[in-house]
Amino acid sequence: MSSSSKSAPFVAIVDYGMGNLRSVYNALSFVAQGSGLDVKITNKPADVANADRILLPGQGAMGDCVAELNRSGMRDVVLRAAESKPLFGICVGMQMLLSHSEENDTQGLNLIPGSVRKFQLQDALQADGSRFKVPQMGWNTVHYSADGVVHPLFNGVADGSHFYFVHSFFAATQTPAHCAGQTHYGDWFCAAIARDNLFATQFHPEKSADQGLTLYKNFLNWNP
Repeated sequence: MSSSSKSAPFVAIVDYGMGNLRSVYNALSFVAQGSGLDVKITNKPADVANADRILLPGQGAMGDCVAELNRSGMRDVVLRAAESKPLFGICVGMQMLLSHSEENDTQGLNLIPGSVRKFQLQDALQADGSRFKVPQMGWNTVHYSADGVVHPLFNGVADGSHFYFVHSFFAATQTPAHCAGQTHYGDWFCAAIARDNLFATQFHPEKSADQGLTLYKNFLNWNP
C-alpha cells in the first residue's frame, strides 16, 4: 500500500472488512501510474474525507456488508463523500447504493433509488437447454448504449464486452436513466448504475481483463 502526503491527491479504497481489497488495489495502482494520483486502502474515516475519489468494494451478503460499514464507523463519511466526490461501487458495494435489498430485508444507503432482488430462475432454461445456475458466476456481456447515451466510464469499451460476475442478487433502479449498463441472465438487469458523481457495477472490473482496467482508468479521469 502506498502512502499519501497531504498535498498528494489520492483514491481511497474503503476498508470496512468486506471487500476483495488487494486485487482492486493492484488494478487501480496499475492504471494510476503516471496520473499523479496515489491509491490507498484505508479503514480511517479521515482518509475517506480527504480523498479525491472513493472506491467502495463489497462481497458476501449485503446485510453483513451494511452492518460492517456501520460498525466500522465509515458509513457517515462515505455518505458525505458521496455528496460530491466521484465514487465507484463494486459488486455488493454497488448494491448498497440502492434503497433496499431482498437479501435479509436490508436497508441500503438510498443514494440511488431502487431495489436489489434475488434471481428467480428455478424453472428457467438457457438457450442450450441447461438450467441457469445461481449464483451467476463467470463472464457475461454488458450492453450500455441501447438508448444512445453512453456513460463516460464506458469510453473506449466496446458495447457487448465481457465482464466477470459473481452474484445471486441483481439491481433494479427505480429510474431507468440510472441504469447505465445491462446484462441478460434469465432476464435483463442492471449491470451498472449511475447518478451524478456515483457509478457502480455488479461485475468485478479488477477481474475483467483490459475492459475492466479501462473502466478504472476512466474513473481516475472522470470529472462529473
